[in-house]
Amino acid sequence: MVFSVKTFNNINKIGLKELGNAFQIDGDLAENPDAYILRSQNLHDDNFPDNLKAIARAGAGTNNIPIDKATEAGIVVFNTPGANANAVKEAVLTAILLSARDYLSANAWVNHLSGHDVPKQIEAGKSQFAGTEISGKTLGVIGLGAIGARIANDARRLGMNVLGYDPYVSIETAWNISSHVKRVNDLKEIFSQSDYITVHVPLTADTRHTFDSKAFAQMKKDTVIINFARAELVDNVALFDALETGVVRQYLTDFGTEELLNKEGVTVFPHMGGSTQEAELNCAIMASQTVRRFLETGEITNSVNFPNMHQVQDAPYRITLINKNVPNIVAKISTAVSDFNINIDNILNRSKGDYAYTLLDLDETDATKIEQLVELFEASENILRVRLIPLAKS
Repeated sequence: MVFSVKTFNNINKIGLKELGNAFQIDGDLAENPDAYILRSQNLHDDNFPDNLKAIARAGAGTNNIPIDKATEAGIVVFNTPGANANAVKEAVLTAILLSARDYLSANAWVNHLSGHDVPKQIEAGKSQFAGTEISGKTLGVIGLGAIGARIANDARRLGMNVLGYDPYVSIETAWNISSHVKRVNDLKEIFSQSDYITVHVPLTADTRHTFDSKAFAQMKKDTVIINFARAELVDNVALFDALETGVVRQYLTDFGTEELLNKEGVTVFPHMGGSTQEAELNCAIMASQTVRRFLETGEITNSVNFPNMHQVQDAPYRITLINKNVPNIVAKISTAVSDFNINIDNILNRSKGDYAYTLLDLDETDATKIEQLVELFEASENILRVRLIPLAKS
Protein backbone atom coordinates (compact mmCIF):
# COMPACT_ATOMS: atom_id res chain seq x y z
CA MET A 1 0.00 0.00 0.00
CA VAL A 2 1.24 3.48 -0.89
CA PHE A 3 0.50 6.42 1.39
CA SER A 4 0.43 9.98 0.14
CA VAL A 5 1.86 12.96 2.02
CA LYS A 6 1.50 16.62 1.13
CA THR A 7 4.08 19.00 2.59
CA PHE A 8 4.08 22.73 3.21
CA ASN A 9 6.86 25.22 4.12
CA ASN A 10 9.87 23.38 2.66
CA ILE A 11 10.15 20.49 5.10
CA ASN A 12 13.72 19.18 5.30
CA LYS A 13 14.06 16.51 2.60
CA ILE A 14 16.58 14.45 4.54
CA GLY A 15 14.11 14.24 7.40
CA LEU A 16 11.33 13.19 5.01
CA LYS A 17 13.36 10.12 4.06
CA GLU A 18 12.21 8.69 7.40
CA LEU A 19 8.82 8.09 5.78
CA GLY A 20 10.29 5.20 3.83
CA ASN A 21 9.55 3.74 0.41
CA ALA A 22 5.82 3.20 0.98
CA PHE A 23 5.17 6.95 0.95
CA GLN A 24 4.67 9.25 -2.00
CA ILE A 25 5.59 12.84 -1.14
CA ASP A 26 3.90 15.71 -3.01
CA GLY A 27 3.16 13.47 -5.98
CA ASP A 28 0.05 13.00 -8.08
CA LEU A 29 -1.87 11.69 -5.04
CA ALA A 30 -1.19 14.80 -2.98
CA GLU A 31 -4.50 16.47 -3.78
CA ASN A 32 -6.24 13.95 -1.53
CA PRO A 33 -3.40 12.85 0.74
CA ASP A 34 -3.31 10.60 3.77
CA ALA A 35 -1.28 13.15 5.73
CA TYR A 36 -0.02 16.73 5.84
CA ILE A 37 3.40 17.65 7.18
CA LEU A 38 3.81 21.38 7.72
CA ARG A 39 5.45 24.11 9.76
CA SER A 40 3.69 27.50 9.77
CA GLN A 41 1.05 26.95 7.07
CA ASN A 42 -2.28 28.36 8.29
CA LEU A 43 -5.05 25.80 7.87
CA HIS A 44 -7.88 27.63 9.62
CA ASP A 45 -9.64 28.61 6.39
CA ASP A 46 -8.95 25.34 4.55
CA ASN A 47 -11.30 22.47 3.84
CA PHE A 48 -9.73 19.12 4.67
CA PRO A 49 -9.59 16.45 1.94
CA ASP A 50 -11.79 13.42 2.63
CA ASN A 51 -8.82 11.07 2.74
CA LEU A 52 -6.79 13.15 5.21
CA LYS A 53 -6.04 11.12 8.34
CA ALA A 54 -3.13 12.97 9.96
CA ILE A 55 -1.60 16.42 10.24
CA ALA A 56 1.93 16.65 11.60
CA ARG A 57 3.31 20.00 12.70
CA ALA A 58 7.10 20.09 12.43
CA GLY A 59 7.38 22.10 15.64
CA ALA A 60 5.71 22.33 19.02
CA GLY A 61 2.99 24.97 18.53
CA THR A 62 -0.22 24.06 16.71
CA ASN A 63 -2.07 27.39 16.71
CA ASN A 64 -2.03 27.40 12.89
CA ILE A 65 -4.15 24.23 12.87
CA PRO A 66 -7.90 24.17 13.69
CA ILE A 67 -7.69 21.37 16.25
CA ASP A 68 -11.42 21.11 16.98
CA LYS A 69 -12.27 21.00 13.28
CA ALA A 70 -9.68 18.30 12.67
CA THR A 71 -10.88 16.21 15.61
CA GLU A 72 -14.49 16.36 14.46
CA ALA A 73 -13.32 15.09 11.06
CA GLY A 74 -11.44 12.20 12.67
CA ILE A 75 -8.01 13.62 11.83
CA VAL A 76 -5.18 13.05 14.31
CA VAL A 77 -2.97 16.12 14.82
CA PHE A 78 0.65 15.62 15.85
CA ASN A 79 3.45 17.93 16.91
CA THR A 80 7.16 17.44 17.58
CA PRO A 81 7.77 18.55 21.16
CA GLY A 82 11.43 19.01 22.00
CA ALA A 83 12.72 18.71 18.45
CA ASN A 84 13.62 22.40 18.27
CA ALA A 85 14.04 22.92 22.02
CA ASN A 86 17.80 23.41 21.91
CA ALA A 87 17.49 25.97 19.11
CA VAL A 88 14.93 28.03 21.01
CA LYS A 89 16.96 27.72 24.21
CA GLU A 90 20.01 29.17 22.49
CA ALA A 91 17.90 31.97 20.99
CA VAL A 92 16.50 32.93 24.40
CA LEU A 93 19.94 32.90 26.04
CA THR A 94 21.16 35.11 23.19
CA ALA A 95 18.27 37.50 23.85
CA ILE A 96 19.17 37.67 27.54
CA LEU A 97 22.79 38.53 26.72
CA LEU A 98 21.79 41.07 24.06
CA SER A 99 19.48 42.84 26.49
CA ALA A 100 22.18 42.97 29.17
CA ARG A 101 24.88 44.44 26.94
CA ASP A 102 22.94 46.13 24.08
CA TYR A 103 25.27 44.77 21.44
CA LEU A 104 22.77 45.53 18.66
CA SER A 105 22.76 49.27 19.30
CA ALA A 106 26.52 49.26 19.82
CA ASN A 107 27.08 47.58 16.48
CA ALA A 108 24.74 50.00 14.69
CA TRP A 109 26.57 52.96 16.26
CA VAL A 110 30.01 51.70 15.25
CA ASN A 111 28.92 51.11 11.67
CA HIS A 112 27.92 54.78 11.34
CA LEU A 113 31.38 56.05 12.30
CA SER A 114 33.85 57.26 9.70
CA GLY A 115 37.24 58.89 9.42
CA HIS A 116 40.84 58.05 10.17
CA ASP A 117 40.21 58.36 13.93
CA VAL A 118 37.55 55.69 14.23
CA PRO A 119 39.43 53.90 17.05
CA LYS A 120 39.54 57.17 18.99
CA GLN A 121 35.82 57.77 18.42
CA ILE A 122 35.07 54.26 19.64
CA GLU A 123 37.04 54.73 22.85
CA ALA A 124 35.34 58.07 23.47
CA GLY A 125 31.81 56.83 22.88
CA LYS A 126 31.75 53.23 24.07
CA SER A 127 30.70 54.13 27.62
CA GLN A 128 27.15 54.79 26.42
CA PHE A 129 26.82 51.04 25.86
CA ALA A 130 28.09 49.92 29.25
CA GLY A 131 25.71 47.17 30.30
CA THR A 132 25.34 44.74 33.12
CA GLU A 133 26.39 41.16 33.72
CA ILE A 134 23.77 38.45 33.99
CA SER A 135 25.66 36.54 36.67
CA GLY A 136 23.88 37.04 39.97
CA LYS A 137 20.69 38.31 38.33
CA THR A 138 17.39 36.47 38.71
CA LEU A 139 15.69 34.79 35.77
CA GLY A 140 12.06 33.77 36.01
CA VAL A 141 11.05 30.93 33.69
CA ILE A 142 7.33 30.47 33.10
CA GLY A 143 6.77 26.98 31.69
CA LEU A 144 9.26 24.20 32.42
CA GLY A 145 8.71 21.97 29.43
CA ALA A 146 11.37 20.87 26.97
CA ILE A 147 12.48 24.45 26.26
CA GLY A 148 11.97 26.08 29.64
CA ALA A 149 13.82 23.32 31.50
CA ARG A 150 16.85 23.67 29.24
CA ILE A 151 16.89 27.44 29.69
CA ALA A 152 16.60 27.14 33.46
CA ASN A 153 19.50 24.69 33.64
CA ASP A 154 21.82 26.65 31.36
CA ALA A 155 21.00 29.98 33.00
CA ARG A 156 22.10 28.44 36.28
CA ARG A 157 25.38 27.40 34.66
CA LEU A 158 25.84 31.04 33.57
CA GLY A 159 25.58 32.14 37.19
CA MET A 160 21.96 33.31 37.28
CA ASN A 161 19.50 32.67 40.08
CA VAL A 162 16.56 30.87 38.48
CA LEU A 163 12.92 30.71 39.52
CA GLY A 164 10.65 28.28 37.69
CA TYR A 165 6.86 28.18 37.49
CA ASP A 166 4.89 25.33 35.95
CA PRO A 167 1.96 23.69 37.74
CA TYR A 168 1.78 21.01 35.05
CA VAL A 169 5.42 19.99 34.75
CA SER A 170 5.81 16.29 33.94
CA ILE A 171 7.67 13.93 36.23
CA GLU A 172 10.12 13.13 33.43
CA THR A 173 10.94 16.81 32.92
CA ALA A 174 11.14 17.47 36.66
CA TRP A 175 13.90 14.86 36.99
CA ASN A 176 15.97 16.79 34.42
CA ILE A 177 15.69 20.20 36.08
CA SER A 178 18.62 21.28 38.22
CA SER A 179 18.00 21.10 41.95
CA HIS A 180 19.32 24.68 42.08
CA VAL A 181 16.28 25.93 40.15
CA LYS A 182 13.75 27.14 42.70
CA ARG A 183 10.22 26.01 41.89
CA VAL A 184 7.54 28.54 42.82
CA ASN A 185 3.80 28.01 43.03
CA ASP A 186 2.62 31.53 42.31
CA LEU A 187 3.33 33.68 39.25
CA LYS A 188 3.43 36.70 41.55
CA GLU A 189 6.78 35.44 42.87
CA ILE A 190 8.15 35.30 39.32
CA PHE A 191 6.89 38.79 38.53
CA SER A 192 8.08 40.45 41.74
CA GLN A 193 11.54 38.88 42.09
CA SER A 194 12.88 38.51 38.54
CA ASP A 195 15.24 40.77 36.64
CA TYR A 196 14.53 38.77 33.48
CA ILE A 197 11.40 36.80 32.66
CA THR A 198 11.05 34.32 29.80
CA VAL A 199 7.81 32.54 28.96
CA HIS A 200 7.37 29.09 27.39
CA VAL A 201 3.74 28.01 27.54
CA PRO A 202 1.15 27.26 24.85
CA LEU A 203 -1.49 29.83 23.99
CA THR A 204 -4.77 28.92 25.69
CA ALA A 205 -7.70 30.85 27.11
CA ASP A 206 -5.93 30.76 30.48
CA THR A 207 -2.50 31.87 29.24
CA ARG A 208 -3.62 34.63 26.85
CA HIS A 209 -2.36 37.97 28.21
CA THR A 210 -0.33 36.33 30.97
CA PHE A 211 1.51 39.64 30.89
CA ASP A 212 -1.25 42.18 31.51
CA SER A 213 -1.47 45.37 33.56
CA LYS A 214 -1.88 43.38 36.76
CA ALA A 215 1.26 41.36 36.03
CA PHE A 216 3.32 44.42 35.16
CA ALA A 217 2.16 46.15 38.35
CA GLN A 218 3.83 43.37 40.37
CA MET A 219 7.22 43.76 38.68
CA LYS A 220 10.18 45.78 39.82
CA LYS A 221 11.70 48.56 37.75
CA ASP A 222 13.82 47.67 34.68
CA THR A 223 12.49 44.14 34.19
CA VAL A 224 13.34 42.48 30.87
CA ILE A 225 10.60 40.38 29.23
CA ILE A 226 11.49 37.73 26.64
CA ASN A 227 8.74 36.09 24.62
CA PHE A 228 9.68 33.34 22.18
CA ALA A 229 6.46 31.39 22.80
CA ARG A 230 3.37 33.19 21.43
CA ALA A 231 2.63 36.85 20.69
CA GLU A 232 -0.75 36.78 22.42
CA LEU A 233 0.75 35.94 25.79
CA VAL A 234 1.52 39.65 26.15
CA ASP A 235 -1.06 42.44 26.24
CA ASN A 236 0.70 45.06 24.09
CA VAL A 237 -1.31 47.98 25.45
CA ALA A 238 -0.28 47.10 28.99
CA LEU A 239 3.28 46.47 27.78
CA PHE A 240 3.57 49.94 26.29
CA ASP A 241 2.42 51.49 29.56
CA ALA A 242 5.03 49.41 31.44
CA LEU A 243 7.74 50.61 29.03
CA GLU A 244 6.66 54.23 29.50
CA THR A 245 6.86 54.00 33.30
CA GLY A 246 10.17 52.12 33.28
CA VAL A 247 8.78 48.96 34.84
CA VAL A 248 9.88 47.12 31.71
CA ARG A 249 13.32 48.07 30.40
CA GLN A 250 13.20 45.87 27.32
CA TYR A 251 10.82 43.55 25.57
CA LEU A 252 12.40 41.03 23.22
CA THR A 253 10.09 38.89 21.11
CA ASP A 254 10.16 36.53 18.16
CA PHE A 255 6.70 37.64 17.03
CA GLY A 256 6.46 40.89 15.12
CA THR A 257 3.35 42.99 14.65
CA GLU A 258 3.22 46.46 13.15
CA GLU A 259 2.61 48.15 16.49
CA LEU A 260 5.79 46.62 17.94
CA LEU A 261 8.13 47.74 15.15
CA ASN A 262 10.45 50.70 15.79
CA LYS A 263 9.14 50.98 19.33
CA GLU A 264 11.57 52.26 21.96
CA GLY A 265 12.59 49.42 24.26
CA VAL A 266 11.24 46.70 21.95
CA THR A 267 13.44 44.31 19.97
CA VAL A 268 11.65 42.14 17.42
CA PHE A 269 13.13 39.08 15.74
CA PRO A 270 11.58 37.48 12.61
CA HIS A 271 10.24 34.27 14.22
CA MET A 272 13.61 32.57 14.00
CA GLY A 273 13.92 31.00 17.44
CA GLY A 274 13.59 27.43 16.17
CA SER A 275 15.05 28.11 12.74
CA THR A 276 18.36 26.30 12.74
CA GLN A 277 19.46 23.65 10.31
CA GLU A 278 19.62 21.14 13.14
CA ALA A 279 16.17 21.99 14.50
CA GLU A 280 14.50 21.86 11.10
CA LEU A 281 16.06 18.46 10.46
CA ASN A 282 15.05 17.17 13.91
CA CYS A 283 11.47 18.38 13.43
CA ALA A 284 11.22 16.81 9.97
CA ILE A 285 12.59 13.50 11.25
CA MET A 286 10.21 13.39 14.21
CA ALA A 287 7.18 14.42 12.14
CA SER A 288 7.98 11.84 9.46
CA GLN A 289 8.51 9.04 11.98
CA THR A 290 5.26 9.92 13.74
CA VAL A 291 3.23 9.95 10.52
CA ARG A 292 4.78 6.71 9.28
CA ARG A 293 4.11 4.89 12.54
CA PHE A 294 0.51 6.11 12.65
CA LEU A 295 -0.36 5.26 9.05
CA GLU A 296 1.40 1.89 9.04
CA THR A 297 0.38 0.65 12.50
CA GLY A 298 -2.37 2.95 13.80
CA GLU A 299 -0.27 3.79 16.87
CA ILE A 300 -0.30 7.37 18.15
CA THR A 301 2.65 9.30 19.59
CA ASN A 302 2.73 13.03 20.38
CA SER A 303 -0.83 13.84 19.33
CA VAL A 304 -2.42 17.03 20.62
CA ASN A 305 -6.00 15.84 20.16
CA PHE A 306 -5.89 12.09 20.86
CA PRO A 307 -4.16 10.02 23.57
CA ASN A 308 -0.92 8.16 23.01
CA MET A 309 -1.71 4.60 21.90
CA HIS A 310 0.85 1.81 21.62
CA GLN A 311 0.02 -1.84 21.14
CA VAL A 312 2.07 -4.54 19.43
CA GLN A 313 0.08 -6.14 16.63
CA ASP A 314 0.29 -9.93 16.47
CA ALA A 315 -3.19 -10.62 15.08
CA PRO A 316 -3.92 -10.85 11.33
CA TYR A 317 -6.01 -7.67 11.30
CA ARG A 318 -6.16 -4.42 13.23
CA ILE A 319 -9.09 -2.03 13.08
CA THR A 320 -8.62 1.50 14.41
CA LEU A 321 -11.63 3.54 15.42
CA ILE A 322 -11.99 7.23 16.16
CA ASN A 323 -15.23 7.51 18.04
CA LYS A 324 -17.29 9.83 20.18
CA ASN A 325 -16.66 9.29 23.87
CA VAL A 326 -20.17 8.05 24.71
CA PRO A 327 -21.27 5.50 27.35
CA ASN A 328 -20.93 1.78 26.54
CA ILE A 329 -19.11 2.38 23.27
CA VAL A 330 -16.44 -0.24 24.06
CA ALA A 331 -19.11 -2.77 25.00
CA LYS A 332 -20.94 -2.10 21.71
CA ILE A 333 -17.71 -2.54 19.75
CA SER A 334 -17.01 -5.84 21.51
CA THR A 335 -20.56 -7.05 20.94
CA ALA A 336 -20.34 -6.23 17.23
CA VAL A 337 -17.16 -8.29 16.95
CA SER A 338 -18.75 -11.16 18.87
CA ASP A 339 -21.79 -11.14 16.58
CA PHE A 340 -19.46 -11.93 13.68
CA ASN A 341 -17.99 -14.79 15.72
CA ILE A 342 -14.59 -13.12 15.66
CA ASN A 343 -12.16 -13.40 18.55
CA ILE A 344 -10.60 -10.21 19.96
CA ASP A 345 -6.86 -10.71 20.35
CA ASN A 346 -6.35 -7.33 22.04
CA ILE A 347 -8.27 -4.10 22.52
CA LEU A 348 -7.12 -0.71 23.76
CA ASN A 349 -9.45 2.27 24.14
CA ARG A 350 -8.52 5.66 25.54
CA SER A 351 -10.38 8.94 25.52
CA LYS A 352 -9.39 12.58 25.38
CA GLY A 353 -12.23 14.98 25.99
CA ASP A 354 -15.27 14.22 23.85
CA TYR A 355 -13.52 11.72 21.59
CA ALA A 356 -11.72 8.41 21.95
CA TYR A 357 -9.41 6.16 19.97
CA THR A 358 -9.57 2.39 19.83
CA LEU A 359 -7.03 -0.20 18.67
CA LEU A 360 -8.87 -3.44 17.96
CA ASP A 361 -6.72 -6.46 17.07
CA LEU A 362 -8.68 -9.40 15.68
CA ASP A 363 -7.70 -13.07 15.59
CA GLU A 364 -9.44 -13.73 12.29
CA THR A 365 -8.17 -14.62 8.80
CA ASP A 366 -11.48 -14.40 6.90
CA ALA A 367 -11.11 -11.12 4.98
CA THR A 368 -14.80 -11.08 4.05
CA LYS A 369 -15.93 -11.15 7.69
CA ILE A 370 -13.44 -8.40 8.54
CA GLU A 371 -14.68 -6.21 5.68
CA GLN A 372 -18.29 -6.68 6.79
CA LEU A 373 -17.33 -5.66 10.33
CA VAL A 374 -15.60 -2.55 8.99
CA GLU A 375 -18.75 -1.64 7.05
CA LEU A 376 -20.80 -2.01 10.23
CA PHE A 377 -18.48 0.30 12.14
CA GLU A 378 -18.51 2.84 9.30
CA ALA A 379 -22.33 2.96 9.51
CA SER A 380 -22.29 3.81 13.24
CA GLU A 381 -23.22 7.41 14.07
CA ASN A 382 -20.77 7.45 16.98
CA ILE A 383 -17.75 6.33 14.95
CA LEU A 384 -16.04 9.05 12.91
CA ARG A 385 -13.32 7.11 11.13
CA VAL A 386 -12.45 3.47 10.61
CA ARG A 387 -9.16 2.08 9.32
CA LEU A 388 -8.24 -1.50 8.52
CA ILE A 389 -4.57 -2.44 8.94
CA PRO A 390 -3.47 -5.98 7.98
CA LEU A 391 -0.53 -7.44 9.87
CA ALA A 392 2.66 -6.41 8.12
CA LYS A 393 4.57 -9.25 6.47
CA SER A 394 7.98 -9.84 8.00
